[in-house]
Amino acid sequence: MSIEPERIRNFCIIAHIDHGKSTLADRLLEATNALTDRERKDQFLDNMDLERERGITIKAQTVRMLYRAADGNDYLLNLIDTPGHVDFAYEVSRALAACEGALLVVDAAQGIEAQTLANTYLAVDADLELIPVLNKIDLPAADPDRVAQEIEDIVGLDASRVLHVSAKDGSGVSELLEAIVERIPPPTGDRDAPTRALVFDSWFDSYVGAVLLVRVMEGRLSRRDTARFMIGAHEREISELAVLEPARRDVSTLEAGEVGIVVAGIKTLSDVKVGDTLTTLKNPATEPLPGFRETKPMVFAGLYPVDAEDYEDLKVSLEKLKLNDASFAYDPETSAALGFGFRCGFLGFLHAEIIQERLEREYDLDLITTAPTVRYRVVPKDGEPFEIETPAALPDPNDIDRIEEPVIRATIHVPSDHLGAVIGLCQERRGRQAGMTQHGNRVQVEYDLPLAEVVTDFHDKIKSVTRGYGSFDYDLRGYEPGQLVKLDILVNGDPVDALSLIVHRDHAYARGNELTRKLKEFIPRQQFQVAIQAAIGSRVIARTSVKALRKNVTAKCYGGDITRKRKLLEKQKAGKKRMKRVGSVEIPQEAFLAALRLGEE
Repeated sequence: MSIEPERIRNFCIIAHIDHGKSTLADRLLEATNALTDRERKDQFLDNMDLERERGITIKAQTVRMLYRAADGNDYLLNLIDTPGHVDFAYEVSRALAACEGALLVVDAAQGIEAQTLANTYLAVDADLELIPVLNKIDLPAADPDRVAQEIEDIVGLDASRVLHVSAKDGSGVSELLEAIVERIPPPTGDRDAPTRALVFDSWFDSYVGAVLLVRVMEGRLSRRDTARFMIGAHEREISELAVLEPARRDVSTLEAGEVGIVVAGIKTLSDVKVGDTLTTLKNPATEPLPGFRETKPMVFAGLYPVDAEDYEDLKVSLEKLKLNDASFAYDPETSAALGFGFRCGFLGFLHAEIIQERLEREYDLDLITTAPTVRYRVVPKDGEPFEIETPAALPDPNDIDRIEEPVIRATIHVPSDHLGAVIGLCQERRGRQAGMTQHGNRVQVEYDLPLAEVVTDFHDKIKSVTRGYGSFDYDLRGYEPGQLVKLDILVNGDPVDALSLIVHRDHAYARGNELTRKLKEFIPRQQFQVAIQAAIGSRVIARTSVKALRKNVTAKCYGGDITRKRKLLEKQKAGKKRMKRVGSVEIPQEAFLAALRLGEE
């Protein structure tokens, strides 16, 4: 069934974490009878086990619904549910590029949070029609009038046009559907123009290869058409076209304004690039669509297989996962301690955690992840500045003029009662206050913070000191010089590259002391004494030892001359000294994992 473009509405749901996006999507699916009673389940669009366990959306999901409006006409609604966490902002920006409108969902009890604002700015930049929606109006703590006024004051949307909805009991959902039809503009693409379709997501299917999710902007895609990737510059015949309603349904064509699936027998995963434009040979376009701004990873970590034989499996798994998540990057690297692996770049610490967990679950791999680091800029005494992603790449300290670290502008929304605790936490993390605004009983604080101080546990600490009411978002500001040094860990005199860190000089002693003590617990005793040292350059700043296993060589000597005992002890001492010179210390995996968990304690 073909529907005219003026009766199509493409929209997404944007909000802060836990403001009810996925539950609202469930109610919209029910109200449009897209699901049978048997298919219904909570958070229907969160189809990953990880999403259900953590209660967060990780991947944007799309679904097509048919709705009969009050004017008697049938409308085709394409909904894209998006994540709320700052680490998945790239998913949101891609979803927005495929839409004409967005539902801005705000919790009627908690009000506007950091990520609400960040996603609003993304939608405004994409020139979308915004419909403000107050959710959770059934809660005893809900204050719809105050929050509607907050939306007008902070976001600039008319408070009188804010819709009141409860995604839990379904009240206000029919009014919301009418507002979507009335207020979101239809797609403008001409169906007879040269074909251009935006690839805004993709994933790997072991039966058909790469599967593309596209929004047709102009023209049409038909089965058996030869499609051309305008950026990748290769051609493929389209073997299948389908739409998600939410069950997959095969179609013969996708026309301008529609969102659907394209299968074209793509087995070489590097051929697919999210943001590419598809056109057809029979109706070719000359200019590709703008696509997406390339993401720049913020956090880096090494991923290594526990068993060296799994290296090839890890390589293939990363390639498949990259297809489904274009925001992470990876390059091969080698570590003397851990063997062959990959240096991976992520948008944040949660993103790194999710990628590691997906690799372990979906591809059945056992992995070791090295300590997360950020990208530093090194300014040498001679030559051009350059960026490094791993402490091992840092040149000799004598050749460095200075090291610059990335600094972010953090926006923290917090109830007034917890303001002191948040300011204390930011000062402790070397932050500089950049501004403060009061909105009723909530305060918006802005701080400039080094990214390295934020990547591991800052988000959790904010939640902890504000009893769950604080929220946090950030933008990269640039690089600033810092008192930074490379902290090396030496075991038996040999540096362990996987445990090297770049730290602020003031924190180097505490960090080195903590690491050496932790490693002592996990490195097994050898026949000789093993020294574990933390050093900055050639200066050792912390040290501990794993005592040697000793055999009682004097057990056979009963009484007699002391020189005989001494001779046996000296002989043992010389043997241990020789053994220490040639012996190597095997560091168990638990020692690496324990070292990585230091920041979490």
